[in-house]
Amino acid sequence: MAFAAEKLQSDDTLLDSYSMTVADAVDRIGPAVCRIERVGAGGHGSGFVIAQDGLVVTNFHVVGDARAVRVTMPDGATREGHVLGRDPDTDIALVRADGSFADVAPLGDSKRLRRGQIAIAIGNPLGFEWTVTAGVVSALGRSMRASTGRLIDDVIQTDAALNPGNSGGPLVSSAGEVIGVNTAMIHGAQGIAFAVASNTANFVISEIIRFGRVRRAFIGVSADTTNLPRRAALLSQVTTDTAVRLRSVEKDSPAAKAGLKEGDIIAAIDGRPITGVDDLVRMLDAERIGRETLCTVVRRTGVSHVAVTPVARAS
Repeated sequence: MAFAAEKLQSDDTLLDSYSMTVADAVDRIGPAVCRIERVGAGGHGSGFVIAQDGLVVTNFHVVGDARAVRVTMPDGATREGHVLGRDPDTDIALVRADGSFADVAPLGDSKRLRRGQIAIAIGNPLGFEWTVTAGVVSALGRSMRASTGRLIDDVIQTDAALNPGNSGGPLVSSAGEVIGVNTAMIHGAQGIAFAVASNTANFVISEIIRFGRVRRAFIGVSADTTNLPRRAALLSQVTTDTAVRLRSVEKDSPAAKAGLKEGDIIAAIDGRPITGVDDLVRMLDAERIGRETLCTVVRRTGVSHVAVTPVARAS
């Protein structure tokens, strides 16, 4: 009986700690979460403020082709906003809302995530405004198909419940940082939802701010983050524990022409370690278009250096 009472008290302590963790994260991020509505069109979604001058992140499929949107904050204040840029390939859009904002939602480092970590979704599902659901990070490094037909790499899978209207809202860590942008749930399935990783979102945001669009080099591969065996790390002369494994190589693509194959592990590009899919996406920027790029490739036969010349990715 004494053991049972002690166990019950321990469980109560854990539950109280979990509740406080979720509530604290919501208190920190919740005031920066907004409702996004297209001006003159139906439908709505969620978004979140990332800068006090009114930068708001949401999904591309929330804003669509609209130029103007209406941004409503939790205190009921409504601001007009215009779409600065959109990236259908990652389902990310950036909005500039009028005025200044006291509350912002900082983007965290999604590379530091672990499976089983607390994940909290905040948004406006089905018209129920500023709803909170919580779960865990179920898997990392997933891929899902964007509305353009291209694969979005480095997607977070979570069991935090999402519904229509959650799109564009933040997926939040227990530390009160945005780790992903909620983007989709699977119809007919329970407990399976996806968010674009914050590192990918950060890259897209910076490109839109600088150029108004996302410029990309294209080599024609899809990839997953994988562990890099110690021997392979030593042979490739990198000091990281992870790299990327090619899941597929498109026919007649720059990667295929260079001799890259499914199953190859890319440990570095031009001598810089590639620790995950987000690194690969970030490294393949517009500066590499038409420029020979040296990939450090790990195979069963050993380590080799493969020269690939990326081309401009079709918009």
